[in-house]
Amino acid sequence: MAQALSRRYTRLQRGEGKLPDLLLIDGGKGQLAQAERVLEELQIADVQLIGVAKGASRKPGQEKLFLPQHRSPFILGRDSTALHLVQQIRDEAHRFAISGHRQRRAKVRHTSLLEGIPGLGPKRRQLLLKQFGGIQEVRRAGVDDLVRLPGISRPLAQRIYDAMHHE
Repeated sequence: MAQALSRRYTRLQRGEGKLPDLLLIDGGKGQLAQAERVLEELQIADVQLIGVAKGASRKPGQEKLFLPQHRSPFILGRDSTALHLVQQIRDEAHRFAISGHRQRRAKVRHTSLLEGIPGLGPKRRQLLLKQFGGIQEVRRAGVDDLVRLPGISRPLAQRIYDAMHHE
């Protein structure tokens, strides 16, 4: 939390965007205190902070709103339009974060170990996979097995072997 806020608001201070009037923090007193500390360190005073914490049962409609200057949380009524707005903002932030995590995970899943090896382009990767039958078989191959393929020098074979056994 502190790191993300620090990066974001340092950029905003440099003029890379406009400071918001309101910052909703997903969390209770602890997260709110961290946000306060970061903004204080950056000498940003014009942003109102509100911490949004789910209630004890973690069900929608029981959220508590924390303000820096108040000890007790505010609890809005279940039919409050302000509460519904806060819930929608929080849910959208969660959806955005989850989809970002899924995209990063999918990208890692679709990236082959072979792609990061210097000197091993798409044609040689294809040759390796075709010749050995798959990534697991390439992993089982020794340097001498790899050198037997056309276009694979001993230094390249060693890099392939090292990359496959580095994990």
